[in-house]
Formats: sequence, structure tokens, C-alpha cells
Amino acid sequence: MTIERQNPPGLHATPGYHHVTVASAPRTVYLAGQCPLTPDGEVVAGDILAQTDQVVTNTAAALEYAGAAPSDVVRTVIYVVTDDRAVLSSVWNRLTSSPIAEAFTTASTLLGVAQLGYPGQLVELDVTAALA
Repeated sequence: MTIERQNPPGLHATPGYHHVTVASAPRTVYLAGQCPLTPDGEVVAGDILAQTDQVVTNTAAALEYAGAAPSDVVRTVIYVVTDDRAVLSSVWNRLTSSPIAEAFTTASTLLGVAQLGYPGQLVELDVTAALA
């Protein structure tokens, strides 16, 4: 299995992700949106970065359970409840310096949204991985 990450000529420079990810893999893993929930189902108290850390923990556990690693990720979509670019950047920076940072070198989208599914939830991560 191969995963190619590329930035085609003529497209803008990126802050770490790639515009195009091509995978040749017999298995694809789709994670449900990873939320900032503790094992008992409670939204993590605190700020958006504390919630981002829980999302990282949950995503790492889900990837490991599926037999995948951050290097197997081919697409991420990050949802953040904000209209402030500085907040979006802080979440991106936290993710790209986290234990699953390699997952964000692939095709990634970062969105500011009005609201997410759980009361008080500020961040959610959608992940797709490709496995041999």
C-alpha cells in the first residue's frame, strides 16, 4: 500500500498539510467524528485546547483499535465552534504538535462552525485512514 501526499504546482503553500493525497489500499478506515468526550461520556470541561487534547486522545485510541497509525491517515476534517481565525489557528497548532500530528500532513480541512452535537462541545475531528 502506498500513500502519496503532494502539493501540485500553481497551488498556494500550506501550513503543513498537502492539497492532494492518493492512496492505493485494500482497506479504508472511517472514524466517527471524534468528540472531546471522556470515557464516561462527558464533554471535557475547560477551554478549546483542553477539548482538542481529548479529541487527540480519542482519535489515537480509535486509530490504534482499527490497526492504523497517524501515518495511515489520508483525510481529516476539523470542526471548531468559532468565527475567529486566531482560535482556528490555535486548534490547528495544537493538533499539529500533538501525538497524532502526522495525521495532519495529509489532505486536511479546517472549518469554523456555528455549533456541534453536544452541549458545550467546541471541536470535533473526522478522520479517514487507508490500510494495506
